Amino acid sequence: METPGSQSSLHRANLERVVRAVRMAGSLTQAEIARTTGLSAATVSNIVRELKDGGTVEVTPTSAGGRRARSVSLSGDAGVVVGVDFGHSHLRVAVGNLAHQVLAEESEPIDVDASAAEGFDRAEQLVSRLVETTGIDRSKVVGVGLGVPGPIDVVSGTLGSTAILPGWTGTNPGEELSARLGVPVHVDNDANLGALGELVWGAGRGAADLAYIKVASGVGAGLVISGQIYRGPGGTAGEIGHITLDESGPVCRCGNRGCLETFTAARYVLPLLQPGHGPDLTMPGVVQLARDGDPGCRRVIADVGRHIGSGVANLCNLLNPSRVVLGGDLAEAGELVLAPIRESVSRYAIPSAARQLSVVPGTLGGRAEVLGALALVLSEMGDSTLLDGSLSPDTPAIA
Repeated sequence: METPGSQSSLHRANLERVVRAVRMAGSLTQAEIARTTGLSAATVSNIVRELKDGGTVEVTPTSAGGRRARSVSLSGDAGVVVGVDFGHSHLRVAVGNLAHQVLAEESEPIDVDASAAEGFDRAEQLVSRLVETTGIDRSKVVGVGLGVPGPIDVVSGTLGSTAILPGWTGTNPGEELSARLGVPVHVDNDANLGALGELVWGAGRGAADLAYIKVASGVGAGLVISGQIYRGPGGTAGEIGHITLDESGPVCRCGNRGCLETFTAARYVLPLLQPGHGPDLTMPGVVQLARDGDPGCRRVIADVGRHIGSGVANLCNLLNPSRVVLGGDLAEAGELVLAPIRESVSRYAIPSAARQLSVVPGTLGGRAEVLGALALVLSEMGDSTLLDGSLSPDTPAIA
């Protein structure tokens, strides 16, 4: 039996520190592990050797700074994770291993407003099919990350009231999908998962404090503070779309007037352009037309950028992030939307906060949320599972 402070408990703690560092990064050199964990190079070398002999990690030759090095990643046999992203009109699923490699990914259209049960049915089918295509035993699935476009109560796990998914209000997406798949399911809203995706794989890498802004059917922000997603005590942190810009403005779905969302979300922006461009206009279409030089679309995107910038300026004054990553369809507009955002930030934010901020487009596009769902499982799973070999054939499999 291990006792606190004993050599065995200290060794166990060091093993977990190394596994956690590698799990979160995907792969690290031994020197990077030493810097990340604070352990000595000799201790890291001994632990990596032990983990390699036990089949927990794989070690491959690489180079760092022009010198030969050894890259450490979790074993391909250690398990796989699944990401599920419900958008307003799509379902996307990805399967990845613990070394942050995406093994399979697929997206299909879906009307999530129609029925929560239908949405779960489709997700269950797509997850099962994708896992099967990888050829990996289903007992190796250690968890599922699930993203939904609405606020999740952090205590109950239920989806809060939302006009985007009215048929889902009060449901517990995590419990429902877990019962169907037979594995733990971790749930978060799409903006938080977009932030996680960009933080781990995309434009947020290397930033300890950032905000991911997603503009789609609604407007939300995923907040990363000191490297961790900040959700707030009720799970509603980041609802930037409901910052009031004009008390006499349009009525928002939340019941207030003049929210940022009423000036930037697709449902409010597209009607401005449809008289001249037809009823089938979409936000990706607006972005493409703007890039092709359409003056009306360029003007509307610039206006949207300035409004977003006002919201970002408020974030700067309150949280002082070092980076803002713009996601969703608008990110494809590049400087047509980023320049107006920066202009508003420069005008309305505290100068010192504005100087420290970089505003960049997301690099993952529509994949940000599903990759963030994979990252959510990787961040929530316990290291003891890997060290104790709990992923045995007796582990519950996806049905």
